[in-house]
Amino acid sequence: MEFTGFSKKTLPFLAAIRKNNNKEWFSAHKQEYETLILNPSRAFVTEMGEHLQALEPSINAIPKINKSLYRIYRDSRRPNALVMPIKERIGIIFWQGNSKRMQSSSFYLHFSPEELYVAVGVRWFEKPMLDAFRQTIKNDAKRAELANILKVIKAKNKNYTHLEKGYKRFPKGFHADMEHADLSLYKGMATYTILDPHLIEDGEKLINRLYEIYEDMLPLQQFMYEVSLRVEDE
Repeated sequence: MEFTGFSKKTLPFLAAIRKNNNKEWFSAHKQEYETLILNPSRAFVTEMGEHLQALEPSINAIPKINKSLYRIYRDSRRPNALVMPIKERIGIIFWQGNSKRMQSSSFYLHFSPEELYVAVGVRWFEKPMLDAFRQTIKNDAKRAELANILKVIKAKNKNYTHLEKGYKRFPKGFHADMEHADLSLYKGMATYTILDPHLIEDGEKLINRLYEIYEDMLPLQQFMYEVSLRVEDE
């Protein structure tokens, strides 16, 4: 299936999920989900993946649920899963390496009726990745390198930003007198930007715009991939 963009009915369908968030309604509209979201998402992963592999040949672009695509049902263990069992935003991920997709450096996006969120890096750390990240940036040169990467990415576009700090106290091995010590206070390390969600309706424009963003943010992708290799080596 060639990717030509998502239907103009896709965002209204996600808005309808929000208003009718129960399994009975969704089961009655499953064909719409497959036509408006699942099938074009698979085509998108295939085409976008080919573009991204020009940047990073080892990027995983697998058009399957629990690979580059996410389940439409929320994890039943999450607190809001009983009240809102169906996701009203659609996430897609292209990750690098052989570890878990959410703990690998990745090119990520999600879209909802309100936004198209585009990100690069690792959005939150589990403990092994957190430890590897902190171990990496204990090195003065690596800390300076990461700080410069974030600065350069921000300079490319005023709408590019990165995650906010998640911790208030410096972890062991870091202190306020260290240059760029604040980098140790992050719970994840990713840069992102937010676009008009209607961009998903034009396949060519979507692919081209995402490629530009991902190329701009590629240095962070590469830095965080190096961090992830520390986890695999331990």
